[in-house]
Amino acid sequence: MPEFLVDSPQVKQLLSRAAGLDQPGSDQRLKRIVHRVAEDMCRIIEEFDVTPTEFWTAMSYLAELGRTGEVGLLVPGLGVEHFMDLYMDEKERKAGLRGGTPRTIEGPLYVPDSPMVRGEARLDQDPEEGEVLFMEGQVKDASGGPIPGAIVHVWHANTKGGYSFFDPAQSPWNLRRRIETDAAARYRFRSIMPAGYACPPQGPTQRLLTAIGRHGRRPAHIHFFVEAPGYRKLTTQINIAGDEYLHDDFAFATREGLIPEVVRHSDSADIQSHGFDGPFAAIHFDFTLNREAANLPETVVIREHARAA
Repeated sequence: MPEFLVDSPQVKQLLSRAAGLDQPGSDQRLKRIVHRVAEDMCRIIEEFDVTPTEFWTAMSYLAELGRTGEVGLLVPGLGVEHFMDLYMDEKERKAGLRGGTPRTIEGPLYVPDSPMVRGEARLDQDPEEGEVLFMEGQVKDASGGPIPGAIVHVWHANTKGGYSFFDPAQSPWNLRRRIETDAAARYRFRSIMPAGYACPPQGPTQRLLTAIGRHGRRPAHIHFFVEAPGYRKLTTQINIAGDEYLHDDFAFATREGLIPEVVRHSDSADIQSHGFDGPFAAIHFDFTLNREAANLPETVVIREHARAA
């Protein structure tokens, strides 16, 4: 007899039939994936002596995760979304692609179809006390040439860590815009300095993190999609230097090359030249896009997003 029941002929036959491997046709790759998932679940049950009560508690947890909409929190919290980025990096490296702005996780709070502007945007449409932020830069190709007409999607939290459409206190599209780069491939926007956020304290993600001795906090950050015809779509975010959780992000999104310098301006001439009425923080950050090619992995990710009402 094999050491583990899961390796016995009886269980091997069971799992093969459950995955449809004994049936002709259909999606063979999907069958192999289903078989692997079922086999790995059985191995976990046997190796860790999982009881029926523990197993169904785990199934109830997954159901709760879906009901609360926290799948998009737990996946990065377990490092899986960051692993997908590392896997994409490796696939590109093997295909001969180098350079470009580093990718990092999308996170769960993107809402499509935000208002489109050209060149410059004002993101903070809701009145809120906070540090004024001015961010600007260019979208370039791998050789440093400008990409006019690129679309920069930007979204971030307010000073309390809340996102519009998920935080009922905010108006629709607050701190969310799409900016089309101008003739010189420049984008710029005025906003407020975002705060980091924490997982909902009573939610299933934080309960699991607490059970394994981890916090559920993210550093302050700003999300971006950057895209242009003929170029690979970039999913990334910058983190705000100096944040307490900058290198202790529960979602593992901090990457080298994505921590730009924050310059504080209090000189009256600087303030006046930018059209502000008080001190502000400034960030300069250029995005570099790689050209699309047939041998490269896809960068347009199809996933469910919240929809604007």
